[in-house]
Amino acid sequence: MRTRTTACTALLALAALTTGCSSGQPAPRVTVTQTATATPSTEATTGATTGVLKMGATKTINDAATGVHATVQAIEYQQPYKGPQPAKPEDFQGGDIWATAKVKVCNINGTDFSVDQLPWSLAYEDGTTIKATGSTGGDMPKPEYPMEKTLTPDRCAAGLIAYPVPSNKRPERLVYQPGNGQPTEWAIPKA
Repeated sequence: MRTRTTACTALLALAALTTGCSSGQPAPRVTVTQTATATPSTEATTGATTGVLKMGATKTINDAATGVHATVQAIEYQQPYKGPQPAKPEDFQGGDIWATAKVKVCNINGTDFSVDQLPWSLAYEDGTTIKATGSTGGDMPKPEYPMEKTLTPDRCAAGLIAYPVPSNKRPERLVYQPGNGQPTEWAIPKA
């Protein structure tokens, strides 16, 4: 910024000097432009046009119709899950290994609302999706993100959601879409 200010001052001085030496010519016009940088928000996106958030970013949701005021965050994605291994996914579940998403939802002085694993899914580049199984308890990765838990104002729910995924491909995005609401997406980093 100091270099830009010095350069502008030098240009103005040169313009004044040149004007004094010219014979009736109008003085040159100098325009000074200042660049401002916005403070990054917690909703940092990976691309301006995609609307996909970076892993770890927090999204604020203010739904005037329902009175829900919340924050939603996708903290981490792990494939394969590196903790104690649950039993291998069943064939009907569609994957051969377990992956986890660590997520957090907070109620910010809104009305009570329920949280669940089911609004969270994985989206792949080829258009396929893998939904949360809703499997809990037993040997599933801990701490588990809750199923059907009511969040009162100023309370949060956080934990892991397990997905049966194919070991030979990695999802592109983690998607949160409660009910008929707008989806919020986070980019899953490359392995």
